[in-house]
Amino acid sequence: MPKRTWELVLLGGASGVGKSVAAARIAGAAGAFVVEFDDVVSAVQELTTAEQHPALHHFDGPTAPGRPEDSWPPERVLELQIATAGALEPAALGVVRNRLTVPVPAVIEGDYLTPAVCARAVALGRATGRDVRAVFLHEGDAERIAANYAAREPASGEQTGRAEVGARYSHWLADEARRYALPVVDCRPWSTLAERLDAALEAAQDSPPPAAATDRTGVRSQEAP
Repeated sequence: MPKRTWELVLLGGASGVGKSVAAARIAGAAGAFVVEFDDVVSAVQELTTAEQHPALHHFDGPTAPGRPEDSWPPERVLELQIATAGALEPAALGVVRNRLTVPVPAVIEGDYLTPAVCARAVALGRATGRDVRAVFLHEGDAERIAANYAAREPASGEQTGRAEVGARYSHWLADEARRYALPVVDCRPWSTLAERLDAALEAAQDSPPPAAATDRTGVRSQEAP
């Protein structure tokens, strides 16, 4: 991996595409550490109820089935997953702002990092003289994601419904990332993923500012098309 110049990397992508392994490799090679955004998601959900913040509890509210992806149409699960990700954007920005207060490099990875919030994070970094980069992993094949789940979670049985939602979500993330001028890296071929991720992060150093809406601090770059 090239010599690190960045201070913070946001690594997004759907569940089951290999973000955790990729994040650990990026962090290990650069002397950084990994922040699991899923931990933040669990914390804010624990601090709220479905009545207090329904947008954070679509999948654990009183009417949600045990495995929504097996009971609800995939388009409905995708809609709610995108809505949940949007509701979590302030928490993601909070993590970014906190990380930028310390001189320790980090990689933030998670399913619920949206391209919109990543573009705002990059804009915030540029506005404050900090090197923040973002990249999204993409795997659009539901069968491949299902195989990844089977290898990672053999006790959970077949998870074809979850994999179908994951593939759709991955396509949505990739489309949105490109709309915000953020790099998207295909997960396959696996043998070259590390090199392609390194190249995407390196190229991001000299890329134009991403198209980002104004965030809550007033930091602004170009409007998204």
